[in-house]
Amino acid sequence: MLLPDPSVPGADLPVRTVLPATVEAVRRHGTAVLVAPPGSGKTSLLPLALADALDGVVVVAEPRRIATRAAASRLAMLVGEPLGRRVGYAMRGERSGGRDLRVEVVTTGLLVRRLQQNPDLPGVAAIVIDECHERHLDADLLLALCVDVRTNLREELAIVATSATAETVRLSGVLGDGLGGAASVVTASAVMFGVEVEWVPPPVAVPVLPGGRVDPRLLDHVAAVVRRALGENEGDILVFVPGEAEINGVVRRLGDQNVLPLFGRQSRAEQERALTPGVGRRVVVTTSVAESSLTVPGVRVVVDSGLAREPRTDQSRGLGALVTCRVSKSSADQRAGRAGREAPGRVYRCWSATDHSHLDDHPAPEIATADLAGFALDLAAWGAPGGAGLRLLEAPPVVAMIAATELLRRLDAIDENGRITSRGRQMAVIGAHPRLARALLDGTSRVGAERAREIVAMLSDDSARDFTDDLPARWRSLRQGTDRAATSRWREEVKRLSRGTESAGSAAEVGSRPAGGIAAGPAGRSAAGRAIGGPSAVRDDLAAGIVVGLAYPDRIARAREADSASYQMSGGTGAALDPQSPLRSTRWLAIAVADRAPGKADARIRLAAPLDEGTAREVAGELVTSTEVIRWEDGRVVTRRVETLGAIVLSDVPLAKPDPLLVQAAVRDGLRKGGLGVLRWSEAAVSLRERLAFCHAHLGEPWPAVDDAALLANLDDWLELSSVRGAKDLAQLDVASGLKRLLPWPAATRFGELAPERIQVPSGSQVRLAYDGVEPPVLAVKLQEVFGWTTTPVVADGRVPVVLHLLSPARRPVAITSDLASFWVQGYPQVRADLRARYPRHPWPEDPLTAPPTKRVKPRQ
Repeated sequence: MLLPDPSVPGADLPVRTVLPATVEAVRRHGTAVLVAPPGSGKTSLLPLALADALDGVVVVAEPRRIATRAAASRLAMLVGEPLGRRVGYAMRGERSGGRDLRVEVVTTGLLVRRLQQNPDLPGVAAIVIDECHERHLDADLLLALCVDVRTNLREELAIVATSATAETVRLSGVLGDGLGGAASVVTASAVMFGVEVEWVPPPVAVPVLPGGRVDPRLLDHVAAVVRRALGENEGDILVFVPGEAEINGVVRRLGDQNVLPLFGRQSRAEQERALTPGVGRRVVVTTSVAESSLTVPGVRVVVDSGLAREPRTDQSRGLGALVTCRVSKSSADQRAGRAGREAPGRVYRCWSATDHSHLDDHPAPEIATADLAGFALDLAAWGAPGGAGLRLLEAPPVVAMIAATELLRRLDAIDENGRITSRGRQMAVIGAHPRLARALLDGTSRVGAERAREIVAMLSDDSARDFTDDLPARWRSLRQGTDRAATSRWREEVKRLSRGTESAGSAAEVGSRPAGGIAAGPAGRSAAGRAIGGPSAVRDDLAAGIVVGLAYPDRIARAREADSASYQMSGGTGAALDPQSPLRSTRWLAIAVADRAPGKADARIRLAAPLDEGTAREVAGELVTSTEVIRWEDGRVVTRRVETLGAIVLSDVPLAKPDPLLVQAAVRDGLRKGGLGVLRWSEAAVSLRERLAFCHAHLGEPWPAVDDAALLANLDDWLELSSVRGAKDLAQLDVASGLKRLLPWPAATRFGELAPERIQVPSGSQVRLAYDGVEPPVLAVKLQEVFGWTTTPVVADGRVPVVLHLLSPARRPVAITSDLASFWVQGYPQVRADLRARYPRHPWPEDPLTAPPTKRVKPRQ
């Protein structure tokens, strides 16, 4: 038996009463959800009860390393054995346990790796996925993979999910049978003591600074509240702040107290010291890590800054960052509950009740905000590209998944169908972000295997952003052991990467297909990866820049001006160094970490390494393009050759012999933008266009349309553009000759007949017809010149009568008609009466039909 007697200290916890129901649900259905508040014993007692009931190892997956180690220690203590006998643990780079293991506590990420390597999980009877309510990305993925294994491979594998909140509808549904059935939900109610809430907002509003940094004034306030709490209460105090830097800031401000920091990157001894009750009152300063997955005994008071640090990804710019944000209401309740575990307690919230009412109810699941490249690679490695066929708690956001899969394709980790490649399998085995895995694989031949691992190990550590922005300086500090704990963690990660690259070499031998794309070429080098020189010849500063550039080619940046702190990244985003940065004089940078504050155009550079142009071209060769730019600009054709590295312009020089076809295309573009008004339209050209428009309107095909849209759409059919280089050349074009090219053959032979330019009137004059597109043409002629004309002229094969504008001797219209016969009978008598006195020298015969037509003042005798 592993489950201890209730009389054993720490074994009689609230969850004990529901263990039989949970075990029974697992025996009957193979799955269950256990809901219990933090500290009720679900992590401590459930695995032991399952190990007693089932034949095999019970694996417990925890979301954090610190919780993994603490849970294993607690379980071993309850069993009464040293850690590593029947209770052990495993995490990246660290393991305790042997053949006799019955319960093993592991990190969720490690269990995902195990499943990828061997989905059978031989010897494992049950998997407990702890703290599912936190909605970490690894936990969501692990749940889906475990359900898939149980459904398709090992029906006898038991799966139990635990949660500290009652929001279990999705969780039980995913664990169900996939046909609408849900897993059993067992709820344990813990007796919680009352927790009094004190609202203690800062005296002035304290904003979060750019880059997610916390204003020192807030840390001053948190420290002051802790001192107040020490004077008003008994028992230990648990203080929540967003990150390690803030922990250190509060610890410094409370230097005269028994203050213990607690965070994930501490050594095991430091964490155990914070988690073990000591002599006298303690102040434990921690992060969200202690909200639910850790138990800190002796706590009576909680001081909550109200802030948390969460990953966010700017998909449009490819920038990821840990963002400082307000906690949710549920997180605030979890934190407050830590004060009511053992006795009545009190929570001091460093915000107002009004602000609390505006908080989100729950934190956003990590899948909704994080970079999904690693997640997408895991899905592809599992054989479920994009999550196809898997029961996920929540579908990944479309935009984020598109960005992730595009990145994986560029890295040649997946093929066009989303299937993993041999190179992708290498990356997956390494167990780092795909960008970093690519940098490790391709950086080895450039800077040497050991240096590549050391640099990637630095980039894998989120805390690197909390120090200087000079990555090589950070590297030197780690090598020198200035921060012993940080150096120890770094060296452990270097060792892990060494093992990972060895495994990756084996994975490549059994991969799905040879690597291509970026990885193409002999010895696994990319087309962009021509030898820079022997690895040992590359100095350390440049080696750091090479590896960072391989990981983040879209963040290679060049200073906008000499000695400027402002940079242009190849991905298109601007970036800025701190004006006092030691990297300030560096022309080229490879940026590892940058974040952009809301409302800011440029990102702030948090971590970078120097580079030079030649090396930038090598490591980001896939981004280097040379383009002939031929465009219409400001009334002329601009012809240049532009070489770019992404959004960075490397060179821009005039083209000596531009392609004539591209020049004509630029002219066409300029004409379309500027319109036909930029051409010189002679009277003949305007007349010809109007006559063509008339024929098109009244006769149809084959007569072409000549409106602006039609002419602009078919410029090459009528306008000769080969000699044009600018607006002046356009003004010299013979538009009339161009329009004549549109005359259809053989119908063009009758053009003068169908739409005559002039018509001879009875006086003998050749009078011009005025055309206006679809309207009938107008013939403006002096009245005296059409005496005797009884039939109205027609055009367009007799279909359209001409409109006559009959003019006075002063050439003003006195009548408009398309029916001359009617005009002579009805209109002329009135016109004669009105005008004969005014124009006595002109003929106004009583019978215009018999009078001779004339252009003169008096008719000849």
